[in-house]
Amino acid sequence: MSGCKLGLYAGSHIFVVISREVFYNGVMRPSNRESISKLQQEVIVGVVLGDGSLEFDGFHGTRLQIKQSERYKDYVFWLYNRLKNLCNLEPKQRKDNNQWYFSTKYLEKLTVWYKLFYPAGKKQVPQNIENLLISPRSLAIWYMDDGHLDWRVKDHYAFTLNTDCFSLKGVRLLKETLQKNFRIDVSIYSCSCRGRDYPKIYTGVEGRDRFLSMIKPYILRCFSYKLPPL
Repeated sequence: MSGCKLGLYAGSHIFVVISREVFYNGVMRPSNRESISKLQQEVIVGVVLGDGSLEFDGFHGTRLQIKQSERYKDYVFWLYNRLKNLCNLEPKQRKDNNQWYFSTKYLEKLTVWYKLFYPAGKKQVPQNIENLLISPRSLAIWYMDDGHLDWRVKDHYAFTLNTDCFSLKGVRLLKETLQKNFRIDVSIYSCSCRGRDYPKIYTGVEGRDRFLSMIKPYILRCFSYKLPPL
């Protein structure tokens, strides 16, 4: 990928970093001044695996878009405060459905992420996801976006990550990444709807305690209902 390289942070932790000059259609263009920090990279991975989306402008830049219901207003502002230097405007609320939303500026540096997650124009799991999903913070953000808690009395609880928008091949990559990077035992099951199977990631007895220990420090109060009342 032109203008992109992989850099090492904190030992073996690998993050995408952008070179100072980016090539587009054979023309070298200066990159945007806004840097993307290690924390912001962790946020991007989590939200794009979840409800966030990347939109390419067709030229050089890509923006990250965040949308959540009114119930998760605090979460929207939490994300915004960590991406503030990449944005022009604060979160706003729609009048028709009360949804809170914001987006970053169109940035060349985010186009690298677009090419990873949208190589054919549709969101998919990057082939190198094991190099990207390495932080418990990213895992927690993904869970806050697309996770579900199955809680029952007498100490039964399990977690599900709703990976409906990804192919089975991509979900298998996610499973391998969770096992390799976080040592969390998970399984894949399919949920059928209108004649189509949708793969999901399930964390039961063998992996739930490990999963909970990874995400709990980062879960916001508005998502506390997604944690078991142990």
